[in-house]
Amino acid sequence: MHIFDVLADPVRRRILELLGQGEIASGDVVKAIDAEFGITQAAVSQHLKVLRDAGFARVRPEAQRRLYSIDPAGFQAVNEWVAQFRGFWEPKLDALATEIARGKRERRKAPVAQREGKRA
Repeated sequence: MHIFDVLADPVRRRILELLGQGEIASGDVVKAIDAEFGITQAAVSQHLKVLRDAGFARVRPEAQRRLYSIDPAGFQAVNEWVAQFRGFWEPKLDALATEIARGKRERRKAPVAQREGKRA
């Protein structure tokens, strides 16, 4: 399964949001996903498996519980894919940052009355 196919599913994206808040027990993931999407424990388990297999989630056994957390490897793959397009938007963002800085500089140089919107 392609990394973006994994991320295309809203349930898996929500699971990743939960994992992004810190390590969480599988039972707590099931409760949250059931409350929001109304799907079974078995379906949530399948989503967790897909996330593990794709490198987006890790599992750590602790006694009878399974604790899940984010695995940065999957996100690294996303980052590498997106990197091929950075050349398109980075110059535009750099230009925007320059214009914002220029506007701030000009406002600081303006007389106080003009900055406050008063007429001289």
